[in-house]
Amino acid sequence: MSIAKTAKESFSVMTNLVLPSETNNLGNMFGGELLASMDRISSISAKMHGGSFLVVTASVNHVAFNIPIPMGSTVKLESKVTRAFNSSMEVYVDVFVYDYENSCYNQTNTGIYTFVAVDKDNKPVKVPELIPETEQEIERYNGALRRKQLSLVLSGRMKPEEATELKSLFIK
Repeated sequence: MSIAKTAKESFSVMTNLVLPSETNNLGNMFGGELLASMDRISSISAKMHGGSFLVVTASVNHVAFNIPIPMGSTVKLESKVTRAFNSSMEVYVDVFVYDYENSCYNQTNTGIYTFVAVDKDNKPVKVPELIPETEQEIERYNGALRRKQLSLVLSGRMKPEEATELKSLFIK
């Protein structure tokens, strides 16, 4: 049996400078460059939660490109596991740009990834349970089951009437 872990045990941070080769003709970071960085940092969080397990990206559930990131920006990505299921883990990524005038980071983007832990033969393996502690971790933890059920319903792998968490949002 796996020992449960807290969300903070999977917390990862990556900081980078946006270079000209990573920008589009408007001088902003390519979305694909940001997605690659988000995938990289979230895979580190998933691996930290899973321990020695290998992890593979199962899906990019949501990405919001809210604010363009200009060339020369200092970008910080933070990620942590928000919920662990059997062999899969949801990882939330928050993206920030440093504001040098005000000496602070401002959030620009978010993303939600799903990873599956696998063994050396690429077979899924069980991951530790996740224990959320902070208000934000609890909110994201609770939302993760609804997001998973929605994804399963949309992909045809779950019948809508079986999505109890989703139904609870609409039916009292």
